[in-house]
Amino acid sequence: MRPVDYNNILIIKPGAIGDLLQLTPAIRALHGKYSHAHISILVSSAATAALFQHNPLVHEAIVFDKRGVHRSFSALANLWLRLYRARYDLVVNFQRSNLKAWFLVSASFPCRVLVYRKATKRSVHAVINHMETLAPLGILPGDPALELYPGPEAERYAVDFFRANGLDGETVIAINPGASHPVNRWSTATFATLADMLADRLKARVLIIGGADDMPLAEVIVNRTSSRPLVLTGKTDLLQLAAILKRCNLLVTGDTGPMHIATAVGTKVVALFGAADPVRTGPVGTGHRILQAADVACLPCRSRSCTNNVQRECMEKITADMVEAAVREILGEKGGER
Repeated sequence: MRPVDYNNILIIKPGAIGDLLQLTPAIRALHGKYSHAHISILVSSAATAALFQHNPLVHEAIVFDKRGVHRSFSALANLWLRLYRARYDLVVNFQRSNLKAWFLVSASFPCRVLVYRKATKRSVHAVINHMETLAPLGILPGDPALELYPGPEAERYAVDFFRANGLDGETVIAINPGASHPVNRWSTATFATLADMLADRLKARVLIIGGADDMPLAEVIVNRTSSRPLVLTGKTDLLQLAAILKRCNLLVTGDTGPMHIATAVGTKVVALFGAADPVRTGPVGTGHRILQAADVACLPCRSRSCTNNVQRECMEKITADMVEAAVREILGEKGGER
């Protein structure tokens, strides 16, 4: 049978930051086979749409705000009509449990539809699992590297920030205390201890990052330190954050979006994993360090709430000394240079 050539491809994934960045290898694989095709992606917000603003492989990012404007049928119908007029000939649906997403898929009928199925009985990274969806096209899982292009404006923002704060030529280590689910968070007290250790022992400049919701965490950390790290929490958009992380020597973080942003711009991470499974969602690429506590009876649990008698024991057993040692390993391998 002669292979079908696709010219207009729609990817549906109204997910979080990490979910979307973990799709970039699949986008790259699609472009590798259909280099002439327009590839569009349906995301959940203008903020996450920005992740693809400068991606040369993505034609456009379309916002499907199912909890906001597209809660109304009239707005959803207008979005359906927009997709209908685009005439997609291939749709890859990574949100198979969302009925509204299926309604939007119908705008492209008749077309070919591929549907993602999450691996449940085997251990496989989400990046590979996503790429497996493309197997019917003859595309096999390949290079898993994530991609994110901050763009010239965000790059200038980072250059100006580093210059204004005397960070050029310094060892700069970012720490990210936040996470969507509290079970994935390291304690603010331990982050504060680590910040002082990095400043005192490694002579590093420490930068606290995160979203607006993480500002109270950053305030607690700063108030517990003597080194007084710089605070960027809640002050950047996603592209500015990406450009900042691109200039940092490394990032210390839990399992959350900024971890994937850092790996996508080529920055090494020390990833702190408790209940989450690093085999599934760990940092992609080489040179990273994953720290997990040993001898915690309830692991792996993959839960979003802790039922252990010792709350978040899996995170609390990761010590500041363990993290500092991992940081030293990475800086030693790279000589502290970006």
